[in-house]
Amino acid sequence: SGGEQQMCAIGRALMAAPKLLMVDEMSLGLAPVIVDHLLEVLSTIRRQGVTVLLVEQDVFAALEVADRGYVMSTGTVTQSGTAKALSEDPEVKRAYLGI
Repeated sequence: SGGEQQMCAIGRALMAAPKLLMVDEMSLGLAPVIVDHLLEVLSTIRRQGVTVLLVEQDVFAALEVADRGYVMSTGTVTQSGTAKALSEDPEVKRAYLGI
């Protein structure tokens, strides 16, 4: 499955004992329950001292595991801040949740 492929890719990357793990569109095509599991794995990796750079369209899922976030639109950073501040920002909610 796609989730197993993602886990294998992350595992292969971790075998090199990286200081930085770059993950691009982790949730693409995966069931929400699998995405939740992968986010837990990324949180564990972060707690072990590996910096994680996550590029993700699911803004609020990414912000759940992030310290900081950067919102981009057409290649330009439009907002940045702590994950908590961005997840509570009315402009971000309106743009990504239609609220």
